Amino acid sequence: MNTTLGTIDRPLTHDPKKQAPMKPSTPSEPAGSAIPDFTTPGATESRQNRTREMQLIPEALARAHMHERLQEAERERQVTRLLAARRMQRRAERASMRARRALAMAVMQ
Repeated sequence: MNTTLGTIDRPLTHDPKKQAPMKPSTPSEPAGSAIPDFTTPGATESRQNRTREMQLIPEALARAHMHERLQEAERERQVTRLLAARRMQRRAERASMRARRALAMAVMQ
């Protein structure tokens, strides 16, 4: 019967919760070189917040994209209004010139 514990290459189990915590093999190994046995307070909450933020990223991107499209549409509407105003101004100027010519012709005769 084989009583040897698992090795790094062939652990007894792949479930990290069932594996023995990493401890320094010799006292000369510096403290903190391995993952500590405790979880930092607030780390789980921080991870959950980060996960929630990651899940909301597509929504934020879509919102920014929609905002950009709305601004683009508004700019296009402004350009359309400006072009229409210029066309009407040219039409009015031509009508004014025709009226002046007609008046000049009437005065001349």
